[in-house]
Amino acid sequence: MQQETYDFIVTGAGSAGAVIAARLSESGRYSVLLLEAGPPDTNPWIHIPLGFAKTFINPDVNWKFESAPQPQLGNRRLYLPRGKTLGGTSSINGMVYIRGNHADYDEWRQRGCVGWDWDSVLPFFRKAQNQARGESEYHATGGPLNVSDQPGRFELSDAVLTACEQAGIPRNPDFNGAQQEGCGYYQTTTANRRRWSTAKAYLDPARSRPNLTIRTGAHATRVLLTDGRATGVEFATAEGRRHAATARAEVIVSGGTYGSPQLLQLSGLGPGQHLQDMGIPVLRDMPAVGSNLHDHFNTYMSWRCTRPITLNDLENSWPRKIAAGIRYGLFRSGPMASNGIHAGLFTRTDPRLERPDLQINLLEWSTLERTKDRVIPHSFPGFTLSPVHLKPDGRGTVRLASPDPLAPPFILFDFLRTDYDMRAVVTGIRLARTIAEQPALRPYVAEEIAPGPATRSDADIEAFVRQTGISNHHPSSTCAMGTGTNSVVDPRLRVHGIAGLRVADASIMPSVVAGNTNAPTIMIGEKAAAMILEDARAGASSLAA
Repeated sequence: MQQETYDFIVTGAGSAGAVIAARLSESGRYSVLLLEAGPPDTNPWIHIPLGFAKTFINPDVNWKFESAPQPQLGNRRLYLPRGKTLGGTSSINGMVYIRGNHADYDEWRQRGCVGWDWDSVLPFFRKAQNQARGESEYHATGGPLNVSDQPGRFELSDAVLTACEQAGIPRNPDFNGAQQEGCGYYQTTTANRRRWSTAKAYLDPARSRPNLTIRTGAHATRVLLTDGRATGVEFATAEGRRHAATARAEVIVSGGTYGSPQLLQLSGLGPGQHLQDMGIPVLRDMPAVGSNLHDHFNTYMSWRCTRPITLNDLENSWPRKIAAGIRYGLFRSGPMASNGIHAGLFTRTDPRLERPDLQINLLEWSTLERTKDRVIPHSFPGFTLSPVHLKPDGRGTVRLASPDPLAPPFILFDFLRTDYDMRAVVTGIRLARTIAEQPALRPYVAEEIAPGPATRSDADIEAFVRQTGISNHHPSSTCAMGTGTNSVVDPRLRVHGIAGLRVADASIMPSVVAGNTNAPTIMIGEKAAAMILEDARAGASSLAA
């Protein structure tokens, strides 16, 4: 392969990168190269809503990262699934569509990120969206990303939501509308009972464009920099060959919260001493690259269910699995047509807080074992309530574990750093128990399995949290946006001090939003593309003048 030249090069075809490549190539005016380290999104389990239970542990489409030992969590390594295919993590996630709280974005603006307040980002959420419920103040139709209601009502979900109301949590018909607080059914990024990843939404309509080149099995290994400007990208093919491509206009790094800082560091942009220790020439000492890792902290509480209506009953029965497969194949209905994460709630762990800092998800299954290599359900009907702390104080890091660009990065969280971090999780566990004890759920609850009824004191609950708590797989902020030295990109997502280079994915969030991060990352892709095109037009006009 000869070295090729494009106007724009995008590294990573995930939740943001696929959006950017599609939008930049839309007019036909610019040539775009999109590099994706993983394979095409042809694995059939990607497209079946319940199939994410399979992709969760599949190394063909999942990076299956692990953290470093976590000191606050008994030195356990945490499993960190990330998508490795077209669509990135939008192709393997739970498909829950949540934008976060309006105040999250206003806080970004208060930190100096002009143009990222709620009123400024809402048009890009709407631009992306094709909302099944129709047009409204907060939602739009006609966009690439299908957002749908759950395919029906579910007995256990209805009982949990009624129990939430009995516990004093009001119903909320739209977590992405006027307010976030309350309980209700989740919407999902699905269409016709199929997953609607960014590969389906953005790349499928764009594949035939002659000005868009999509290379899978192409792992970006270094951004090429000349005299303080990004001029191209070096990448490795699946066969182990090294190639390079030149960018006339810009390189956009969209490798995700773990991949983007890793690529910048491999390119000589990062904490100077760390790069020197790795034997990488320091082109710009940038301590914020790979710092400020911010993620939600998650715990799982499970109950034995009195009725065989959970996904455990499906997984533990071959006749039921065969029947479910036939039903889905013929009619796109039944348990495989949904994601199994039907409902949840947002609330505050302290009434003095201005906005929710706790999310509790209902998972219509329970597990005996959940690791990077296998997920084993209990042998009996079971369900899980998962308290998630949305605003942890702790911030971690992503660093190079090796100068080898194909080696996984070194990931260290800082969960449970403060008393507030632990107190919020303990409050979430106590609230989940309160919900399970309400009259609406009593007919469904046989017994609490984890942590178990003997775990009652704060000390015992805290021990349970340290023994079992994990990342909620919503990492952000490792290439944080801002105006000071504790940031990597400016509010137009340009890397400080380097021309022709931007980062656009969840890593640019100044802080993680209160909720699932896929929808905000797609919004970031839409807004990034609009800014890139605006700057390209301004540059062309300047040259013409």
